[in-house]
Amino acid sequence: MIPAGSAGPNPMPPPLAVTMGEPAGIGGEIALRAWLQRKAERLHPFFLIDDPERLAGIATDLDLPVAAIRIDSPDACAEAFGVGLPVLPLGTAVQADPSRPKPENTAAVLQSIRQAVTLTLSGAASAVVTNPIHKQVLMEAGFHHPGHTEYLAELCGSAEKPVMMLAGDALRVVPVTVHRPLAEVPASLSGALIVETGRTTALALRTRFGIDRPRLAVAGLNPHAGEGGQLGTEDAEIVAPAVAQLRGEGLDVAGPFAADSLFHPAARARYDAALCMYHDQALIPIKTIDFERAVNVTLGLPIIRTSPDHGTALDIAGRGKASATSLIAALAMAATMAARSHRSAGEPRSAARP
Repeated sequence: MIPAGSAGPNPMPPPLAVTMGEPAGIGGEIALRAWLQRKAERLHPFFLIDDPERLAGIATDLDLPVAAIRIDSPDACAEAFGVGLPVLPLGTAVQADPSRPKPENTAAVLQSIRQAVTLTLSGAASAVVTNPIHKQVLMEAGFHHPGHTEYLAELCGSAEKPVMMLAGDALRVVPVTVHRPLAEVPASLSGALIVETGRTTALALRTRFGIDRPRLAVAGLNPHAGEGGQLGTEDAEIVAPAVAQLRGEGLDVAGPFAADSLFHPAARARYDAALCMYHDQALIPIKTIDFERAVNVTLGLPIIRTSPDHGTALDIAGRGKASATSLIAALAMAATMAARSHRSAGEPRSAARP
């Protein structure tokens, strides 16, 4: 979280751009609730790319004392932020019923993401914070990406493979393979993929998180990290050589470790992020340890992107039960990273971090 900016050679970064997400979900509600907690959480100014009338309707229906303030550009966000939730209009009305996603809203959902990325690439916004999308509805309407991460990489024109990190106060995890059926994980895993993921993670820990010499722990794929080949050969044949290559490149990397003993407090104290071989190996521990405040961070992009680590919550949409805790954590993390990048950009070249 960033304190209010002040005049001087290094003013505070531009506001954060928050996407609409699935309009039938809880994105609008949690954005309104986050604004209500802006002072207590000392939140950096943010604006939503959405339909102001839709948000005003949500505020009225849920009896939330928040005005949706229409702005023409991110430059107007700082002034409007003290009065209400700044909203940069999509230019089209969004008709949504809570809990009932509509394929016809796909264009607006994707437009919100595209606009947030464009504004951030241009420097008008300092980071993108994405509200959850409903992947099934988007895919049924022709969306061809597995999720936000791959779409953001395409929009940014990123040459390197984007990497998903889940980060909280007590743990950071990175799944090497992400949205793969468990039966396909061994065939999808390769030493090159582990090495690429490790490099991207180490670089982001230095540049985005300010850790000068990041420590990575690598989880084994099999129980007991293969038990010397008795419980699978992938750890000896794929994971261990990748760890050795990363270490040969000068990175502080250790493993493969048995995943069942990698996440207790004493183990977590020995690393800054854990590379995990598949989705649930990474997400189960962090959601167990810090379910409400875990943040999804995309590494390997030219922009900063964070997101709440939860879905659209269609089952509670429109009922006034949604918590803004994870969105607030995503806003705070994005602002912290943006402030670090902003300071580095203002430093003399010789003093900048590598």
